[in-house]
Amino acid sequence: MHGYHRRRVADRRVNGLPVMIELRLRRLVCINLDCARQTFNEQVPGLAGRYGRRTPGATALVIACALALAGRAGASLLATIGFLLSRTSVLSALMALPEPPPDVPAAIGVDDFAIKRGQRYATIIIDAVTHRCLDVLPDRLGVTFAHWLRQHPGVQLICRDRSTAYAAGARNGAPQAVQCADRWHLLKNLSQAIEKLALAHRGCFRDIATGQGRDDGPTVRRTRSRHATIHALLGQGVANNEIARRLNLALNTVKKYARAPRVEQLIGGTKRDTTLVDPFRDHLRSRRAAEPGVAVWTLLKEIKSMGYQGGSTLLYRYLDQGRAEDAQPPPSPRRVAIWIMTDPAYLSPGRAVRLQEVLDGCLQLKQATEHVRTFADLLTQRQGHRLDDWINEVRASDLQPLRSFAEGLLIDHDAVVAGLTLPYSNGPTEGVVNKIIMWNQICQPESSYRSSAGAAGVSPVGL
Repeated sequence: MHGYHRRRVADRRVNGLPVMIELRLRRLVCINLDCARQTFNEQVPGLAGRYGRRTPGATALVIACALALAGRAGASLLATIGFLLSRTSVLSALMALPEPPPDVPAAIGVDDFAIKRGQRYATIIIDAVTHRCLDVLPDRLGVTFAHWLRQHPGVQLICRDRSTAYAAGARNGAPQAVQCADRWHLLKNLSQAIEKLALAHRGCFRDIATGQGRDDGPTVRRTRSRHATIHALLGQGVANNEIARRLNLALNTVKKYARAPRVEQLIGGTKRDTTLVDPFRDHLRSRRAAEPGVAVWTLLKEIKSMGYQGGSTLLYRYLDQGRAEDAQPPPSPRRVAIWIMTDPAYLSPGRAVRLQEVLDGCLQLKQATEHVRTFADLLTQRQGHRLDDWINEVRASDLQPLRSFAEGLLIDHDAVVAGLTLPYSNGPTEGVVNKIIMWNQICQPESSYRSSAGAAGVSPVGL
């Protein structure tokens, strides 16, 4: 023994009074002459640790407040019970805790989000059951995701979108895990295929013979002439490259004309924006037919009683353009795709009638609608075992966009079957990404955070 050493250690209050423990500890000498430190202080386990100014009980109280309230709020609460600590001291006690062991759940969700749109992306990983964020990876590469899975064994299910990078990373990093494709992304891909099909067959539901709008313009005449010329050359056996050289056109333009058997598929109809008067078109038409000299103010009062929210100027312009007498303009391909993708129970009577008129005029769209309804049943009733039959039916048809969609499902077959069978989805992961975006917009309004899942396209409404 070399001497004695005195320490003062604060403890929890007793009956509102502060408690300070004074310790008289021995200072010992090491008998090993080669020891770097010849003397050292005696320690009291359970009462005072090295360099500690508080007992373990008092330290546990400080840490509990820091975990619940963090620095400034925790220091304010500790001051009411006699511990005068700064917020930095409270945070230091919190940061001195050892990191908890990683607890990787059996089911996880993975998705990407943009840190700087178009330039830098990151990957977020969450617990698919509790929706707790587990980790954020610096990029969205499959190699990085596979490395994370190898470092965290035990994952049995991975919820993801249709990303091929995450699919490859899951196969390489956790081959034992079941991959579950997100159902919303499946519907989104199906809606894109339906829109392409509606665009290819828009001539079936557009009244080209009416001669309205731009159908009489030079653009339409040039389209008709170019279509006839290209198909005439194709009939002579001329290749697409040679046609593009002769007509001085881009190769993709020639391919677009070659794929269209009818010129009507390349000609758009009259474009008119919807107005507040459109729901009352039939009433205005019938009233003006029964009473040609009816005043506009009288019509305005009548439709206002029926729920019209617009003003008189809009009604005057609507009638002056002759839109009350004209036939209802044909719907756009995107509108038709939305109607097809919508559950019939959620379609209004007017839209249901217009959709039926479109389907009656186009056999291909009618067949596609039946396939969409069948796929919706597979999804809502969790009947993934029927997916192969649905794919075989689509591949046997001549609906090229739907066939491409079915071929894509075969590439990701096991994950799609799991998505149509299991109750998991990637929705919670998208929700965490949305929180990141909203928080960044609050903190940095001029930043460029945006989820890559929000790409433009037809939303699968109602399914």
